[in-house]
Amino acid sequence: MTLQKQKSESRVAVYYELTKPKIWYLLVFTAFGAALTASNIYNIEILPATWALMLFSVAAGSAAANTLTNYHDRDIDAVMERTKGRPLPSKRIYPAVKARNFGLVLAGISLVLAFGISFTTTLEQGTWATVFIGFGLVNNIIVYSYILKRNSRTNIILGGLCGGSPPMIGWVAVGMSDLWTMGLAMAGLVFIWIPMHIWALTLHFKDDYNKVNVPMLTAVQSEKTSARAIAGSTVVMVLFSIAPFFLTTQNGDKMIGDVYLWTAIASGALMIGLSIWVIIKPMEKAAWTLFKFTSPYLAVLFIALMVDSAL
Repeated sequence: MTLQKQKSESRVAVYYELTKPKIWYLLVFTAFGAALTASNIYNIEILPATWALMLFSVAAGSAAANTLTNYHDRDIDAVMERTKGRPLPSKRIYPAVKARNFGLVLAGISLVLAFGISFTTTLEQGTWATVFIGFGLVNNIIVYSYILKRNSRTNIILGGLCGGSPPMIGWVAVGMSDLWTMGLAMAGLVFIWIPMHIWALTLHFKDDYNKVNVPMLTAVQSEKTSARAIAGSTVVMVLFSIAPFFLTTQNGDKMIGDVYLWTAIASGALMIGLSIWVIIKPMEKAAWTLFKFTSPYLAVLFIALMVDSAL
């Protein structure tokens, strides 16, 4: 392998790291889950081109949001122990404007791909997909990163609305039926999951956040108060996760059955148990353990939706 090829591959790897792939993998999966669930419920075949446009638009949009928030946060990332090794503070991407430009290109690609859904489905579906991508970008970059993150301890609540965009895009890529019931419920699963996920992380790294004066709720509150906030958000999440079981189609048919219900109950009981552990012992180890379970928990819910809707 030539030195030039090694440098090229290394550059690709650094820009890939900049996009925070672990985050957008999960968001793309929620879009995939929403689309497959809608396809199963309404027995609508999804064209390969629609799959590609939908999944790549969500991937590009999520990667763009992560890249542009990394660009904005490069000053505090350079101070925090957890983040100082990221591509921008470590100057593996320099000057930083390269990252900004890369993020803007990704954002443009995501909007174009989302609107491209119009050519494989309908103009209405493509337009809504574009609206949801645009909303997600604005909410994550402008509302959360630029306005709320450094100014409000409840930043992740309003700033987490963007998390609901991928499932909505997945749903509209299949059709518009029951978008504002089941589609919204699936988006709500991600939106309500985000505070539990982020607050568990920030409790574990609270010293880092306090060092840079970022007022994440579980970093600035006492450990007991933070633990209660995490437990409260977990209970809300678990209760909301039951909602899809009660939804029906416009014809009155149930959308989801017992497989999803019992999966939501069993996985929710585990999450509540872990959050109780955080209340009893509000320490870094308990918070980190809860955080590690949050992403698999969300994935399990979407897998259960796909499996149940297929039965």
